Amino acid sequence: MSLAVTLSRAQQGVTAPQVMVEVHLSGGLPGTQIVGLPEAAVREARDRVRVAIQNTAFEYPNRKVTVNLAPAELPKEGGRFDLAIALGILAAGGQVPRERLDDCEFLGELALSGDLRSVPGVLPALLRARARGRRIVVPRANANEAALVADADVLVADNLAEVCGWLRGAQDLAAPQAGAAAADEAAGHGPDLIDVRGQLQARRALEIAAVGGHHLLLVGPPGTGKTMLAERLPGILPPLTESEALETCAVLSVAGQSVDPALWRRRPFRAPHHTASAVALVGGGSCPRPGEISLAHNGVLFLDELPEFSRHVLEVLREPLESGHIVISRAARQSAFPAQFQLVAAMNPCPCGYAGDARQRCQCTPDQIQRYRARISGPLLDRIDLCVEVPRVPLAELGAPRSLYDEDSATVRERVIKARHQSLKRAGRPNAEISTRELERDCALGAAERHWFEGALERLGLSARAYHRTLRVARTIADLDGGAGLLDRSHLAEALQYRRF
Repeated sequence: MSLAVTLSRAQQGVTAPQVMVEVHLSGGLPGTQIVGLPEAAVREARDRVRVAIQNTAFEYPNRKVTVNLAPAELPKEGGRFDLAIALGILAAGGQVPRERLDDCEFLGELALSGDLRSVPGVLPALLRARARGRRIVVPRANANEAALVADADVLVADNLAEVCGWLRGAQDLAAPQAGAAAADEAAGHGPDLIDVRGQLQARRALEIAAVGGHHLLLVGPPGTGKTMLAERLPGILPPLTESEALETCAVLSVAGQSVDPALWRRRPFRAPHHTASAVALVGGGSCPRPGEISLAHNGVLFLDELPEFSRHVLEVLREPLESGHIVISRAARQSAFPAQFQLVAAMNPCPCGYAGDARQRCQCTPDQIQRYRARISGPLLDRIDLCVEVPRVPLAELGAPRSLYDEDSATVRERVIKARHQSLKRAGRPNAEISTRELERDCALGAAERHWFEGALERLGLSARAYHRTLRVARTIADLDGGAGLLDRSHLAEALQYRRF
């Protein structure tokens, strides 16, 4: 029989659909044809595989070779199918046994020498193979990713000859070293909050944002610590759970970025430059790839100099901020990427940066200030829960001994975890993610508080979205204060002061 079937995995968003590699040898003029909607890199596999087989001391069939990548309607890209195609050709020619191919999947790009090169998107393939109860063989260059998936049946190899020797029973393949992936949850939390002097209100807002998963806008003159505060938000967030860490690493894997096994549970912090395009921010391309919002999944996206971003670029954030994911549609395919991130933005109060500053005079006209602030649309600001002013810190305070209010990240993180536990016990997820019905249930107001709150909303002219977001922030403040019952006026008043854009 001159037909053999091997299994592999394609890459589609952060999923890895199964691909059956069917190889048939027949009479006719010698040649190799690959069908099944392959793109250029996959079609070129016929030359890579032929030379790799010959350089591994095997015989390439002098017959007509037809390779079908099923399902036919699924686009195939990259060199990830090289190993599966090579093994299918060798199995169809009787040079390796077919029996051990049935319950095993193969990923890897072949060099002309027969060595295996790393491929992107290995982690989603490992997760799907584990769910199906199958063994998977990957290049040794992907061993760090492979070691992250607990209980997965993974083997690593350096070249085609090792895989063929394993199929013949002549040698064993090694499993990735699990010890290399063991991460210390406390390691590498990043910059410490104790480095920030003063800014008590901004530190309070940062803590509230960490507890409830709220979006935050920092406004202040240059050099007042806005970037320092933003960089320290991941350090006060709870460590990623194993499932969250695997989701985050899967996005990195699909994007072709390396995963550091020692820091795989650190929450990501992405800070794109203000010249970034909309595609760079949300993802896209002819073959869709994740953008910055997906690379910040389960972490923080920091946009410094917010008004300097193109308005078109900022507007594409509106949907992901609400839904927590992004769907990129193209004529031939549709890819979905997770985007459950916290937005932290920073801006100056005016073009020169010194409006309202006590020590330096602003040089901007009212029209310039209005045009500068109008670069950020009202709908986008409406989706930001907390806006806080970051004023200049007096020089005397910078050199003074540290006070009791200068807490380090570990101390603040303990409070954040405790308050989040309160929220998770009540609703099962952070306050920023609960439904409107759950919000109304968890944010019960007394008659006097409701009358006062509705009057304040009317005077401020807030929208229905702002009403619900303010309630979420008030609920978070109550959780941080240890309260589990009705919201009181102090919680509502503090939440309302953060709506002053």
